[in-house]
Amino acid sequence: MASALTVLFLSCWLAAWSWVQGQGLHPKPFISANPRGVIPVGGTVTIWCWTQHRGMRFLLFKDGSGDSLNYTDPGGSTAQFPITSAGREHGGSYTCRYSDGSGISSEPSDPVQVIVSEPSDPKPNISLSPSGVVSLGASVTIQCRGPHWGRWFVLKTQGGHFLHADPDGFGAEFPLSSLRREQGGSYSCSYHSRSEPFTVSYPSDPVEL
Repeated sequence: MASALTVLFLSCWLAAWSWVQGQGLHPKPFISANPRGVIPVGGTVTIWCWTQHRGMRFLLFKDGSGDSLNYTDPGGSTAQFPITSAGREHGGSYTCRYSDGSGISSEPSDPVQVIVSEPSDPKPNISLSPSGVVSLGASVTIQCRGPHWGRWFVLKTQGGHFLHADPDGFGAEFPLSSLRREQGGSYSCSYHSRSEPFTVSYPSDPVEL
């Protein structure tokens, strides 16, 4: 009877340990890219990962790739992964994890995007409709137009965020409604092909909203 109870206990313990390893005992880390925005070919960007725990081993993953980059800082809680001489192959979505000495890893971080500009593509044009000063609560459409048919467009908003729009011929539109004060600022857009969403043209000249 005791032997059966021992086997049952060990089975439950192993099942719980496997669940913990699969689920991740530690909360997800934070991640950011510096500088934010579009990185020129040949430029440098650093991906930062950090957590409240110290002495962790960090892993950086690129979406679509099974490989990871390792970083160990026994005395700290932050890891940095510099990308120098950025090329088209570095564009993508990145996440990171960390693990302790027992090998239990955290949940993956939220993704951060690295977008690389393609110098051979001419920059698009950008405009506002209606043009001029827009009142709070009103609506405005940001229009982007490029030299190639059927390209996807990316709008860099105030604060460094990105909006995506499907193509409509040679351009795309980004409607903004019920405008708030914090949406005022400088906007620019770029375009990319369907097959390379993280390699974009040089950004347009900025437009002020």
